[in-house]
Amino acid sequence: MRNWREFNALALAYLGDAVYELWVREHLLELGFVKVKELHRKAVERVRASTQARVLAKLLDALEPEEQEVVLWARNAKGGYPRNVDVLTYRHATAFEALVGYWYLQGLNERMEWAFAQVEAVLPGKGKSAAEAEGKN
Repeated sequence: MRNWREFNALALAYLGDAVYELWVREHLLELGFVKVKELHRKAVERVRASTQARVLAKLLDALEPEEQEVVLWARNAKGGYPRNVDVLTYRHATAFEALVGYWYLQGLNERMEWAFAQVEAVLPGKGKSAAEAEGKN
């Protein structure tokens, strides 16, 4: 695979967006979610820009120097943003997605597992499957 520095920041974020979406779906299945409607709702909670920005804020202090470089580089990338989210939140979400793209290219899947713990911390009580929430697991 190519070195992350060969990409522009938004292309790295594009890759990270796809990887993160796949990891979220796999994570939700591992948690025991099986109903498609519930899977979709839980996935949307985790991939929305506001959640990604909050997760990045929790991760920042623990990132390695090169990871921080990726985040700053992607956060400052010039590009458009959707109307349904403010520009600062969108830039932080883009930075998070670029970080995920970086992890993917570096083969650092364990960093994604670490990040998922932060996702669940940002969404308290929402990581449980319906069966776990009802005490059936």
